[in-house]
Amino acid sequence: MQKKTSRYDTSVDALVAVTKRLTSYEDRYRMISEEFFDSYTKGKLQDTEDFVEWANDYKHYMALKLEVERSIRHVA
Repeated sequence: MQKKTSRYDTSVDALVAVTKRLTSYEDRYRMISEEFFDSYTKGKLQDTEDFVEWANDYKHYMALKLEVERSIRHVA
């Protein structure tokens, strides 16, 4: 499977896009991303393609969120 790479103008744009992907997984599996990631990292869930992608999206979300929060603190 070949991954599609997306580019965004700002960290906020990227955060919005990854949040939409997380919401899609949450709706599909009826679990919030934080609970999923905790279970996944503890080895309680299989390494299915969806779960690997979800975990990667969640890590990306957390990094983007921190980046945006830091940017906001510097502006305020």
